[in-house]
Amino acid sequence: MPLYEYKGLTTSGKPTKGTKEAPTKNALREALLKTGVYLSEATEKTGVKSADSDKGTPQIKLGGRVTKQDIKDFTSSFCTLQKAAIPLVECLNALADQAEKETLKAALTDIKAKVSEGSSLANAMADYPKLFDTLYISMIRAGESSGSLDIVLERLTGFLESQLRLKSKITGAMVYPMIMVVIGVLLMALLLGFVVPRVTKLFEQQRKELPGITKFLLASSDLVTNYWWLLIILAIGIGFLFKKWTSTPKGRLKFDTFLLKLPIFGGIIRMVSISRFAKTLSTLLASGVPLLKALEIVKAVLGNEVLARVVDTAHDNIKEGETLAAPLKRSGEFPPLMVHMVSVGEKAGRLEEMLNSVANNYEEQVSVRVEAMTAMLEPLMIVVMGGTIGFVVFAILLPIMQLSDGFG
Repeated sequence: MPLYEYKGLTTSGKPTKGTKEAPTKNALREALLKTGVYLSEATEKTGVKSADSDKGTPQIKLGGRVTKQDIKDFTSSFCTLQKAAIPLVECLNALADQAEKETLKAALTDIKAKVSEGSSLANAMADYPKLFDTLYISMIRAGESSGSLDIVLERLTGFLESQLRLKSKITGAMVYPMIMVVIGVLLMALLLGFVVPRVTKLFEQQRKELPGITKFLLASSDLVTNYWWLLIILAIGIGFLFKKWTSTPKGRLKFDTFLLKLPIFGGIIRMVSISRFAKTLSTLLASGVPLLKALEIVKAVLGNEVLARVVDTAHDNIKEGETLAAPLKRSGEFPPLMVHMVSVGEKAGRLEEMLNSVANNYEEQVSVRVEAMTAMLEPLMIVVMGGTIGFVVFAILLPIMQLSDGFG
C-alpha cells in the first residue's frame, strides 16, 4: 500500500501535515475526513516499503534506527501532552509531526490512524514490537484500563531514564579498558608482524641455538605473519560456535552461571540484574499490572537465565499460594537483604515501594563498584601491556647479548 505525505487543514482551520498509508489519493482524502482533516496536498513517497506490505505483523523499513533514547524522549513528550489533557489522537498527531526519525514518524502515524478507527492505544502499539516491547505495551494497557495513562507514562519515563542511566555508567566505565585492549592487540600485531621478522634475519645468519623464550617469540611471529588469515577464520568460527551454544537453553544457563561466579565482574552482573528485576517489577506493579503478569514480563527482560529461572519458579509458586519472598529466598540467588525487604513489603502492602528502594540501592552500589573496578583495571592493564612489550624486548635482546658475549 502506498505511503503518502500530506498537508491539510483541521476543522478549526489549523494547518496540519503527516504521513499515512492509503490505496489511492481519494481513499486518503476519505480517511483524513473521518479524522477531521481536509486534504489540500498529497505526495506519494517512492522507494518506501509500506508497513503493511509484509505478511503478519507490520515491520517498519524506514529511516534510521530508533534507539532507547528516542523512545524515552517520545514517552516524556507524550506524558507532558497527556498531563495537559490534550485528546489522545491530537497527542499522537503532534508526536508524529515532531518525530525526527522517519521510522518512528511512520509508526506513530499508523498508530494514530488505528486509534482514530477505534483501536486501543496498546493494541495499536503492539503492532510495532521492535519499538515498543512487552513491558511498554503492558503498562500502556494497564494505564488505559485504569484511566491513568498520564501517570503510567510518567512512570515509564522514569523507568526508561533509570535504565539508560545505568547502561551509560557501565558503558562509560568500560570505554578506557576496551581502548587499552585494542591498542595492546594492535601493538602486539605490529611487533610480531613487522618488527620481529626483521630481527629474525640476524639470528638466522649466526646459526646458534636460541633461548626458549626467543624461539617462542619467533614461532608466534611466524604464526601472525604467515597464518593471519587462519587466525581470523578461527576467531570467527569460535565466535559462531559460542553464539550457537549460548542460544540453546542449556548453553545459556551454563554461561550465565559462569558469569555470576566470576570474581569482581560476577558481583556487578548480579547487581545489575537484580536492580533491573526490582525496578521493572516495581514499575509494573505501580502501574496496575497484576503480579503474575508482571513476573512473566520481568523474566523476559532480566538478561540472565539463572535468575530468570528463579523468577519462573516464583511465578508457579505464587499461583499455588506462596509469597514472592519465599521462592526468592530458597533459590539462594537473591541477597538476603533484598529478600527481607520484599517480605516486609508484601506484609505491609508496600511491595512496589520496597522494590523501588531495592532498585535504587543496587543502582548506587553498581556505580560504586564499577568506578572501583575501573580504578583497579587502569593500572593493571598498563602493567599487563608493559609486561607484554617487555617480554618481546627481552626475547629479542637476550640472543643479541649472547652474541655480543661471544664476540667479546
